[in-house]
Amino acid sequence: MSQPPDNLPIYRVLTGPDDAAFCQRVSAALNMGYALHGSPALTFNGQQVIVAQAVIWAGQVKAY
Repeated sequence: MSQPPDNLPIYRVLTGPDDAAFCQRVSAALNMGYALHGSPALTFNGQQVIVAQAVIWAGQVKAY
């Protein structure tokens, strides 16, 4: 598949609390055909750790 399903963009940033649900969302994106893009970013909002992970559609990854 050359494009992501369901009209999703080729580049996405997933964000949310650092919990099992967030890990499941990232895992679902990887299973769908996305690849991790860069390292995760974390911040603390005073109550919980918030994480962000960029993913890119694997068909768009170019080797340099």
